[in-house]
Amino acid sequence: MRSDKIIKIIEDWAPKSIAWEKDNIGLQVGSLRREIKNILLCLDVDKKVVDEAVKKNCNLIISHHPLLFKSLKRIDTEKDKTSRILEKLIKKEITLYSAHTNLDFTKHGVSYKLAERLSLKIIRFLKNLSDNQIKLAVFVPVSHVDKVAEAIHQSGGGVIGEYSHCSFRTSGTGTFKGSDGTNPSIGNKGVVEFVEEVKLEVLVDEWKLNQVISAMKKAHPYEEVAYDIFPLKNENVNYGIGAIGELKDTMDTNDFLNFVSSKLKTSTLRYAKSNKKKIKSVAVCGGSCGDLVDEVIKQNADAFVTADLRYHTFQDAEGKILLIDAGHYETEKPVLDEIKSRLEKLLIENKKIKVLKFKGSTNPIVFYNKSGAN
Repeated sequence: MRSDKIIKIIEDWAPKSIAWEKDNIGLQVGSLRREIKNILLCLDVDKKVVDEAVKKNCNLIISHHPLLFKSLKRIDTEKDKTSRILEKLIKKEITLYSAHTNLDFTKHGVSYKLAERLSLKIIRFLKNLSDNQIKLAVFVPVSHVDKVAEAIHQSGGGVIGEYSHCSFRTSGTGTFKGSDGTNPSIGNKGVVEFVEEVKLEVLVDEWKLNQVISAMKKAHPYEEVAYDIFPLKNENVNYGIGAIGELKDTMDTNDFLNFVSSKLKTSTLRYAKSNKKKIKSVAVCGGSCGDLVDEVIKQNADAFVTADLRYHTFQDAEGKILLIDAGHYETEKPVLDEIKSRLEKLLIENKKIKVLKFKGSTNPIVFYNKSGAN
């Protein structure tokens, strides 16, 4: 199996088009046409990761954080560690692919998996993405409406949340008159024809629009297909930032702090105290999400678990919400289990290819106490 088939699974789930526009996601180095031996998953790429990939015979590495955030002006293998990593990846013929903010913003991505790790229920996005959907309306003769609808659905149109094949159909009469150069599939050229048609309307993510239109036209019987495209301001229920849900049982502050520490396997949490004594509604966002604190408070969450919080963010939140910084690495690591699960389902009949998680830690942060570094 080639790498591009694996990457399609990732991108169907976490489309590149939803990523932050300045993010350098996707292929970092190597070829997506390379036949896969084994796959290694990690949050970050460092020398230890590449060494393990070589040892475990993995020629595809999928990371969350891109190795290349900025354009390289030179590759200096004596002075620059990124250059040395690139050199080894190329020499060992290892492909590196990164899914970053697109994995943050998709359902069952980074924040959803963090919410599930904390056993939250009734999970939804904290803030949905918007302005990235299209309404497609196409006029189809009654005899072909099911065929055209199926072509649209099979190419990715008509998905709303957990429902597929969503459409709305309105019956009416279409008219047309073909010139001498036409060959109408219904009626005769040079004659005004009246045809019973259906206006078929579906919701389409903007990055799927071209493929949906292509499939629609291929299934449509007319030489000239009449259709409308309407950009929408709707919130997209399938993509968003952060997540919010509820604990099964209400906890007091100390119990919840111990719970977070245990679930994320970290003995160090930074937090600001709240005036709320009980925790039930919990918001989360894997990685750096301090700018979402106001939104979390607005949605009446009792606690917010995220990372990379500033001093003044804690100061502003104090007394309003239990604000917890659980660590960037710790809050993003759970998503690796989801990637592994999805890829293993694809490879269920291909027992030769293994999907492995990096066994070590790529967390650059080390905590110190009187007994030494941890």
